[in-house]
Amino acid sequence: MAEDINPPGVENIYKVTRKIKKTEQTLYNALRSIHDDSMFVSEIRSLWRELPLLANLRCGFWYSSEFDGTCYFKSTDGHNGNWSFNTGRLNLHVLQLAAERRGCFIVDATRKGKRFPDAMSKTIPIWACVMNRALADYRTLHAQEMLQSTAIHQKSGACGTAEHCEGNREGGIFAVAEEEWDCSLHLPSWISHVEKGNIQSRLEGWVQSLKSVSIDFEQLSNQVKKPLRPLWISQNSVIWLNELPELDDWPFTPIILVSASKPSVFTQRYTDADFSWSYIPGAADDEESWARGLTPALFWKHQREILEGGPASCNSKVADIVERDRVYRALRGNVTLQVCVKTAARGGGGGSSNKLDPRLADIRSSKHQETSDLELQDDQSSVSSEGGPVSSSAFRVVPSNLKGFHWIGNSGLAVGNDNCGSRDDIYGVVDSLINCGASSNPASICQKETYLYLPIVGPKFDRYSLQNHLAEAISFALQKLSNRQTVLIYCSSGEDISVCVCLAILLSCHKGRGGGFESLDKLCPLTKSDVRQELIYLSSFNSDARPSRGSLRQVFNFFNASLER
Repeated sequence: MAEDINPPGVENIYKVTRKIKKTEQTLYNALRSIHDDSMFVSEIRSLWRELPLLANLRCGFWYSSEFDGTCYFKSTDGHNGNWSFNTGRLNLHVLQLAAERRGCFIVDATRKGKRFPDAMSKTIPIWACVMNRALADYRTLHAQEMLQSTAIHQKSGACGTAEHCEGNREGGIFAVAEEEWDCSLHLPSWISHVEKGNIQSRLEGWVQSLKSVSIDFEQLSNQVKKPLRPLWISQNSVIWLNELPELDDWPFTPIILVSASKPSVFTQRYTDADFSWSYIPGAADDEESWARGLTPALFWKHQREILEGGPASCNSKVADIVERDRVYRALRGNVTLQVCVKTAARGGGGGSSNKLDPRLADIRSSKHQETSDLELQDDQSSVSSEGGPVSSSAFRVVPSNLKGFHWIGNSGLAVGNDNCGSRDDIYGVVDSLINCGASSNPASICQKETYLYLPIVGPKFDRYSLQNHLAEAISFALQKLSNRQTVLIYCSSGEDISVCVCLAILLSCHKGRGGGFESLDKLCPLTKSDVRQELIYLSSFNSDARPSRGSLRQVFNFFNASLER
């Protein structure tokens, strides 16, 4: 039997290191680090104020209170030897927004002592290059058709004014000459030539994979006037303010990647007039392990109250804020997890967090939204007797304060979060509701004909919960759609379960894209490609769609009865 190499009463180096790390990575240190890094993000954004600011979920979401949107580029898709272009996460809304606004910022951070996370140094550059090459191939293939179409319009007087003609020349194939369209792979200088070569050898395969997806390349080609190109900015970057170029002067659409944290391997200790604290690079990463139920929205709403008390009161103040928010939501019918804080952890920097997932709500639904009068359009629809798509005239105008609500094309389906489904005026927007495990809507409980509650939980808690309720959801939705009624499908986050339920309903369309629906006894087996194609279609209307792998697997298994448990 091996003897213990440590003398009695002496801890080994592993335990000592863990204790030091736990002492340094306190809640106050994390929030103070995030707050200081956010000032750098604000400073960089002020250089090109007209560009939209996007957060790369989920870490990047903490570093500003003024995000214009979100995106989802995974670092694992850029890990060495694991490079990939995921057609399930195309982030087309980023492409379209950057093209419309002449560029964009994307914010993220990393804890690993690097200047940039792999999502920024490789995943996004791969995405930009594949998009550029696919658009270039489309333009080359259809250039003659586009030129002929333009000539026909000019002869027929479509270009009635010089201004209109000039606008046409700025779009499509006329913005950047074909020989000047940049299809190169742009990586940061610290990526080795060997790794760059390995990535380049896979690019054409990824381009072909993108082309196999049902994407409207014609629309994208008309929107994207200049090729995408990533630019990297960190806290070590040197920027000459008197030499900043104008956006119109760049021959490309800039995707400015902002790494919010300072690249630091060693612990940095800071002291201000009141408190001392340790800086944590990428402090927002892995929020379940440190946030104690706090969300980005709650942090920015109460950041002065949380930070001014210092490390001694940080934990207790966060616990009080989270509990007040939980009670407030419970009174409104939005039940959230109760986060417990050990008594010993109050008043100190340490303490352990609840084992349950503490993430509460999306930042966009954090602010109390006041109800507004709804403007209704013509409620007549053109649904065929066979159950076709709902025409656009059946859609009501969505109030500007209804965040997280997304119509899915002209299918008559909408996806949202519990902020949408719990509103008292939601029946002024849609005809029916499918509640996928979110809090109950008091205004809907008594409306049994137009309200369906499904007690679905995530795949981490029940691997078959979603699959077991899909038949009921599809049957309810198809009945409403065939009667010319619109349906909102919502869950607590609006990102996973509700997306998969909507996906299953779309997959039941035998004519595709809402063009008619099969009965449940006529559903045919599907391939993974079928599921992927329909998910891409759904995601093109809902940029918040981020279904988990476990949920997607349940949808696939539902349509393939031969795959038993």
